[in-house]
Amino acid sequence: MTTTSDRSVRARTDAADVTQLDLGWRIAEVAADPVAVPAETQAMVINRLIDNAAVSAVSVGRRLVGVARAQARAHRNTPGAAIFGIDGTFSPEWAAFANGVAAHDLEFHDAFLAGHHAHPSGTIPALVAVAQHTGLRGTDVIRGIATAYEVHISLARGLSQRHSTFDHDAHLGVSVAAGLGTLLRLPAPTIRAAIGHAAHLTALPGRSRSGWHRHTPAHTGKLAIEAVDRAMRGGSSTLSADDAQDELDSTLWPAEHVSLPAMGEPKRAILDSYPRQHSAGYLGQAPIDLALRMRDRISRLGDIESIVLRIGHHAHLVVGTGSADPHKFEPDVSRNALSQSVVYLFAVALQDGVWHHERSYAAERAQRPDTVELWQKIATADLPSTDSVKTPFGVRAEVTMASGEVIVDELAVADAHPAGVHPFERKDYVAKFTELAEGVIDRREQQRFLDVVTCLNDLKRGSLGMLNPLVDSRILDEAPTTYGVFR
Repeated sequence: MTTTSDRSVRARTDAADVTQLDLGWRIAEVAADPVAVPAETQAMVINRLIDNAAVSAVSVGRRLVGVARAQARAHRNTPGAAIFGIDGTFSPEWAAFANGVAAHDLEFHDAFLAGHHAHPSGTIPALVAVAQHTGLRGTDVIRGIATAYEVHISLARGLSQRHSTFDHDAHLGVSVAAGLGTLLRLPAPTIRAAIGHAAHLTALPGRSRSGWHRHTPAHTGKLAIEAVDRAMRGGSSTLSADDAQDELDSTLWPAEHVSLPAMGEPKRAILDSYPRQHSAGYLGQAPIDLALRMRDRISRLGDIESIVLRIGHHAHLVVGTGSADPHKFEPDVSRNALSQSVVYLFAVALQDGVWHHERSYAAERAQRPDTVELWQKIATADLPSTDSVKTPFGVRAEVTMASGEVIVDELAVADAHPAGVHPFERKDYVAKFTELAEGVIDRREQQRFLDVVTCLNDLKRGSLGMLNPLVDSRILDEAPTTYGVFR
């Protein structure tokens, strides 16, 4: 993406007057800019809406998704927003929460990796919910999502994970606030106040969300909606120099340069995000694709002596054996733990020649003796910086056979990545939706949703509820009933 140096900003190291030179103001100005959205950005927004619907459909019967849906259903509201799959209208912040959990539950939505990682489609539920509640148009949704992606990806590019203890959900909260500012056509000072509120409310150390992995992005969207509401009512952000410095440094920063588009520059960052073809952590996407590709080159998997997966340093420490996490090799751990074990992902993909969001994680599949044996033969190592695979999510596999033969192959990016061998196009998003919605959403309802979402630009005020595909009532009836404070 083209960026401009005049909008590159660096976190201040000394207290200074609060001016429109700080990053919060820069983001607010970008959000308030009425620049037209390019056609290719509009098309990708629609793709992302289809993608979120796909992963929400397949997760609709999962326990945590059902719990979030039950919480949200206790908050009916008019005009309100839709909860994925069901009739009725509900408070927008709660609808956004339930829909955010559904979209994130199976780690099957989009991603972006740079200095920091991001799942920018986590901004979509909050933006759609507020647009539905406030009776906006499809074009407003497009503009809001384009801004949210622009901010989220710019922060991921400019902020290094090595120098920040805070999780990327702080970036998500700021991005939702900015996107809502665009959506609602708020003035820059109001957006700046909302960004400050959101930054405070959503900053969490990365490890603090362990166990709440699926809920945190959704809760971040909920808090960001509340932050915008407060700012719209006149709630101001901190204004003293010391407080303003602390507001940003303590949540998002210290930072390297964060480049944002200049006034009048189109928002295109969404084009640099990438979908997930497989239900697994993004750092596992390329290893799965590489295993599927290499399978035909290995005549007998039982003759494998060892496998070394050379991956990026961050990947080695997070999803590889550099993490020193015993769960990476334990077959009886949770699905979430398996999805973050690149050695497991590679082993199962190599054996099965396919990856499935449920079958590949089934307990009987993970505990198969030949799988455990192969799994134990795999280790990861840092990919040399001089290697031809220069992306942080690339992989080179070195498979040593019992005969001494070494089979080597590599992949710089996952197949579905924009620079991959089979980059996702509209037909691929539609195919993913119809596959994952099969047996969950009636085929006529699937087609109705696709017809509506592909005409997003034409949706008039009050018609955004049509973006909610209804789930087969039998699926919802099978979901466990839960009770809590909210009734």
